[in-house]
Amino acid sequence: MSILAPNSHILYREIHPRDQHQHYSTSGGGGGCLFSQKTTSGYIWIDLRNRDYKKIRRRNMRVDAFWSDLSRPTSLEMEPIQDCEHLDQILLHAQQLSQPILIDWMAAWCRKCIYLKPKLEKLAAEFDTKLKFYYVDVNKVPQALVKRGNISKMPTIQLWKDGEMKAEVIGGHKA
Repeated sequence: MSILAPNSHILYREIHPRDQHQHYSTSGGGGGCLFSQKTTSGYIWIDLRNRDYKKIRRRNMRVDAFWSDLSRPTSLEMEPIQDCEHLDQILLHAQQLSQPILIDWMAAWCRKCIYLKPKLEKLAAEFDTKLKFYYVDVNKVPQALVKRGNISKMPTIQLWKDGEMKAEVIGGHKA
């Protein structure tokens, strides 16, 4: 998105190509500019910085490189696990779908846990169809659930597949 602010003409030109045949753009600190003209083979960029008339040819210039897919959410809220029965249901459902799950064992007072949760929610949106993300707040659940997860430090991230824990990362610095 940082590219679109100074180069919003690229987005406009791709959306409204009939309105734009030529475009001038300042290039920033050097005081030069770029001149672009649409031709049958694509765009021709002429670099006018320091009187160097260098032609740069770009074919099929697309805004897709600068614009993310807006139809998908950028983050998904992770579902909480409340007790051992809920964990059993989640593991059974994931096993039936043969889908791995990721469980973030955290606490509301843990600074690393708070920092890590939004990053995991972004990953949850990215891997929405391949992996399910859950979290457990160890202060709000029965200790039997914490013991079942064999949690000693937080944050702890566990990857479960086929009803068994396959991988574990302890601590926010490694995650």
